[in-house]
Amino acid sequence: MSVPAAPLNAWFRANARPLPWRAEGFGAWGVLVSEFMLQQTQVERVIPRLEAWLERWPSPAALAADAPGEAVRAWDRLGYPRRALWLHRAAEQIAAEHGDRVPETVPELLALTGIGDYTARAVSVFAYGQRHPVVDTNTRRVIARAVHGLAAAGVPRPSDLEDMAALLPADDAEAAVFNAAAMELGQVICTAKNPGCSVCPIAEWCEWRGAGFPDNAPKAPPKQARFAGSDREARGLIMALARRSEAERPEAELLAEVPEPERAERALRSLLADGLLVPRGDGYALP
Repeated sequence: MSVPAAPLNAWFRANARPLPWRAEGFGAWGVLVSEFMLQQTQVERVIPRLEAWLERWPSPAALAADAPGEAVRAWDRLGYPRRALWLHRAAEQIAAEHGDRVPETVPELLALTGIGDYTARAVSVFAYGQRHPVVDTNTRRVIARAVHGLAAAGVPRPSDLEDMAALLPADDAEAAVFNAAAMELGQVICTAKNPGCSVCPIAEWCEWRGAGFPDNAPKAPPKQARFAGSDREARGLIMALARRSEAERPEAELLAEVPEPERAERALRSLLADGLLVPRGDGYALP
C-alpha cells in the first residue's frame, strides 16, 4: 500500500506550525541558515537565535564581511559550533561565487562548505520549490510505519530516499509540500512514543496500523555517550568562556574551566584543530 499525497498535504496546509522559515517570502538565505541551525537542535531553541542572526546578517555578504569569530559568538549555545564556522565560509562562497544569491541546485549547494546531501536537498526544495525527496528522522519514521509496517525506522539507508521519491506527487509544488508534511506528521503526530494514530490523516493507509501495531522495530542504533563528563561538555565550557570576551584568554584560564586536566587539555587541542580557537597574543581567542 502507498501513501496518497492529497490527504497529507491537505492536513499540513490546515495544521502546520507557523514556523519562520515557512513564511511567505522568507528567502533562501534564511532557509539555509535555519537548516544549519536545526541540525541536532530543537526548534524552540533555534527560532530566537535565527531571528537575531538574520537581523544582524540579512545576507551572505553581510555575514562574510564580519569575522568568523563573530559567527561563533552569535551561535552561542546552539551546540556544535563548527557549524557557525562552516556557515561563515559558505556565506563567503555565496557572496564571492554566486553574486550573493544562495544557489538553487543540489550540486551547487553541495559545493558549499558544511552542506551535505540533506541540507542541499532541503534548501533546493523549501527555498526554490525544486523536486527532490527530503528525508529526516521524522520522515523516516513515517515511511517505516506507513509503507513498511515497522514500528520504527532503524538506521538510515540510501533506500530511504528511494522510498520518499516514490511517494512524491508529480507536481513540483505539491512535492515540496509533501516533503514538509511528512516531516511535520512525524514531529507532531507519528511520534516515536505515543503516536496519535486516531488523528493521523493517513491512518487508513498505514501498514503498521493495519497490521495491529506489531512490536517489530529494527535494532536501535547505539545511543550517544552522556554529555556530563564528556569531551563535548569540556569543549562547551571552554567555548563559553572564550565567547565572553573579544580579547584573548590565557591557556591556563581556559583549562581551568574543566576540572580534569587531561580532559581540559584534550578539549582545548580539539578546539584549536577545528579552528574554533586560534592563538593570539599570550593566549587563545575566537577566530
